[in-house]
Amino acid sequence: MTTARASAMPDAPGDGTRGGRGGRRIAGTKGVPRARREQQILAAALEEFGTRGHAAASMADIARRVGVTKPMLYTYFGSKDGLHAACVDDIGSRLLAAIDRAMAARPPEGELAHTVLAALFRTLEDRRHAWFVLYDRTLQPGSGPWHAAHRHREAIDGLAASGTAALLREQGNHDALDADALKHVWTGTVSALIGWWISHPQLSAQDMTARCARLLDAISLIARPKPSVGHAPADAPVRASAATGTPTPLPAPCPETP
Repeated sequence: MTTARASAMPDAPGDGTRGGRGGRRIAGTKGVPRARREQQILAAALEEFGTRGHAAASMADIARRVGVTKPMLYTYFGSKDGLHAACVDDIGSRLLAAIDRAMAARPPEGELAHTVLAALFRTLEDRRHAWFVLYDRTLQPGSGPWHAAHRHREAIDGLAASGTAALLREQGNHDALDADALKHVWTGTVSALIGWWISHPQLSAQDMTARCARLLDAISLIARPKPSVGHAPADAPVRASAATGTPTPLPAPCPETP
C-alpha cells in the first residue's frame, strides 16, 4: 500500500534511490521498487505491532527485519504513529473486504459463522498477528493510534452486529440486546481463536476452517434441547386428555429391562 505521506516525502539521502526522467522515483533502496519496499516494511511492522503492541514496538527492530535503516522508516511514514496508522489501514481494509464478501455471498442458513471464519483465516494466513494491531489493548484511549484502530474496529463490529442479528432472526429472536450480547461473544471468540492459532503455527487457514466447523457442529448439538427422560419429544403421537379432551403427547416408552 502506498501512503500519501510516503508518496509526498523524498527518499533519505544515500539510500540508493535513483531518479528517472523528470525526477520520477523508480526505486527504493538497493534497487528495490519503492512500493515493494513499503509492503516489506508494512509486513514487518504488522508483526512487530501485533506481537508486542504499539507501546513496546521498536522501530529499530522493524528496520532490522526489513534490512533498512531506522531513518528510512521515518522517511517513508513520518513517525512511529504514521507507520502504525498505515498498518491499521492495511489490515483493516483487508479484513473488512473479506468479511463483507463472505456475508454478501449469502451462505445457507446456519453457515454464516463458518463462512466468515473461513474468510478471516484466509486473510490472516501470512499475517496472523495483524489481528491484534486492531485489537491492541496497549493503545492509549483518545490517542491518534487508538482512534485509527477504533475506526476500523467499529466497522468490523458493525458487520458482526448485522450478522449476529440475522442469525438470531433465523431463530425468531428479534431482541436487540440479545443481538448486542451475541456480537460481543462473537468478537471475543474470534480473538481467542486467532490467539490460539498463533500458538499453533503448524496449522494452516484450511486446518483452522475445518477445526472450527467441527467445533461449531459440536456447539450446535450441545445447545439443541433434548427431551427429558420420561417425557415425549415434540413430534410424539398425541391422545386426548380424559379430563379435558385436550390433545396431550403420549409418554415416551420406557426402555425394556433386560
